[in-house]
Amino acid sequence: MSDPELRKRNWQRLAEGSMWEGKEPNPGHRALVELERQGKLHTLITQNVDGLHRAAGTSEDRLVEIHGTTSKVRCLDCGDTAPMEYALERVRAGEADPPCRICGGILKSATISFGQNLVMADLHRSEQAAMACDVLLAVGSTLTVYPIANVVPIAHQAGAPVVIVNAEPTPFDGLAAAVVPASISEALPLIVAA
Repeated sequence: MSDPELRKRNWQRLAEGSMWEGKEPNPGHRALVELERQGKLHTLITQNVDGLHRAAGTSEDRLVEIHGTTSKVRCLDCGDTAPMEYALERVRAGEADPPCRICGGILKSATISFGQNLVMADLHRSEQAAMACDVLLAVGSTLTVYPIANVVPIAHQAGAPVVIVNAEPTPFDGLAAAVVPASISEALPLIVAA
């Protein structure tokens, strides 16, 4: 982040749009929105930064983007956030490295980069949801990225059954009440419809 030339190249790459081309919510994202519509989804914790849960219609108050999102930018100095598209419009208009409009600080995508701490409020909210849930549905995660993978044993220890939907085995398959080894886009809509 300290190298302005690297920031300029990154902004140009982002402004060209290749990161977002062809990215649309899939049937798995829409199935989770359906769970919310049915009143069965309390909290959706995602490690994905692509913003597709929000694009599918997941309510902001139900969503925890534990590793942040590429759909917003955040100032490293004052913490202000804005939609990513606003920053990209500035790049396309000629600002090679757009500064924060509030304080002039460095902007970056509102993602958690390696070496950055998670947002403690998001981590706490995730752990609280795991302690209070009736069922924990772990979808499409290897369950190897910590500390967020801890929500699985937290829910299990609190007495909630764990259901894992993942094409590959996970370290927590042994404590799950059910494991569905399948494609999320295929399996999740069927599970929600049942």
